[in-house]
Amino acid sequence: MLKLHKLFLNDKNSESFDEVIAPSSVQRKVLVDAKNDIRDHLRRTIRAASVAILEMDRTIEPRFRTQGSWAYRTCVQPAHLPPQEIDWDFGVYLPVTVWNEQGPPIAMAKKYFDLVESALAGLCKGKKWTLDRSKSSCVRVRIASWAHIDIPLYAAPEEEFLQIAEKALAVATASGRFRESVYLGESKDEGELTEGAWDFLDDIHMATRSGVWVKSDPEDVSLWFTARVEQHGEQLRRVCRYLKAWRDYHWRDGGGPTSVSIMIAVAQSFTPAPRRDDIALEHGATILSKALRGDIREYGIDECKDDFNRLDAAQRVTAAELAKELANRLHMARQYGVHLIPDALRIVKAQFGPRISDDISFIELDSGAETVRQTPATAVVPPLVGATQAG
Repeated sequence: MLKLHKLFLNDKNSESFDEVIAPSSVQRKVLVDAKNDIRDHLRRTIRAASVAILEMDRTIEPRFRTQGSWAYRTCVQPAHLPPQEIDWDFGVYLPVTVWNEQGPPIAMAKKYFDLVESALAGLCKGKKWTLDRSKSSCVRVRIASWAHIDIPLYAAPEEEFLQIAEKALAVATASGRFRESVYLGESKDEGELTEGAWDFLDDIHMATRSGVWVKSDPEDVSLWFTARVEQHGEQLRRVCRYLKAWRDYHWRDGGGPTSVSIMIAVAQSFTPAPRRDDIALEHGATILSKALRGDIREYGIDECKDDFNRLDAAQRVTAAELAKELANRLHMARQYGVHLIPDALRIVKAQFGPRISDDISFIELDSGAETVRQTPATAVVPPLVGATQAG
């Protein structure tokens, strides 16, 4: 039997899959710098327009929040570049001073969206970026041929923002929950929400291009997933990243299971396999193949209201079969003997593409005992024993 673990995680070896699919420090800096330019520009613009255009009763300043895969730490390099791109999700949060029982004023949604898009059009012209007006739920700015920043626009009651600073600091200090602000280029002084602050925003609405408010709390998924990582360890995050990279390799032009559906499905039934990312990935692919055939819902996120599986019936079957094939191929490759190591490597590369290392020394022998220890226990029905009589 073979141990494929080092193909995926190999003590920060630059050729291991975990390192190859990670965004580079240069890419991160380009995205952080662009995010900060957008933040600073929108702070000035929204502040100046808060009374005259947004019809607030006084001047307000927006808040900002990095969301999505960069916040989850599950962002991966595109497998096909182009047409795939790295995405940074950067939410704008508007403290609304005129809130009613139904939420923010209806007319404000369109004014808010148009204000931000108009402001970003001017910024894009100066930066030689491209403004993409095709999204209904956000403003998209293409900062390079390989990357874009999505800017969803939210609103919450001003009184909730006023309660944030002191409470958030106390909670974060007591629990040790601090995001890596340096990694994400975050600045509390420039209006970016800290992790603890988010917990105190309870009534969040998102503005859409059509001028409709949609009740939304994008942090629900993040909080739930973070709790699962704390429960199972960083291996869960890595397996989700491997599966996202697998998805990108097989769906070159988009489609396939969404990143969020992969994260939720795998996290719901994840079983850690210490020091064996190959076995954990095989198990994760099996979980995903079963989940993709039906709805993917989670009570801990929204009481199962939303189906996170966005695929139609035919697409679900296709995606489920591909995930099942991944699990089967990984299992097959692990059963090979030492003389078939090159064949095992070809099997793995067929699933993940050329970004899997060609170095056969990454594949080791497995006696089988370790694999048995890593295999989750399954319930066995006890045998039926008939009545007996002694004597």
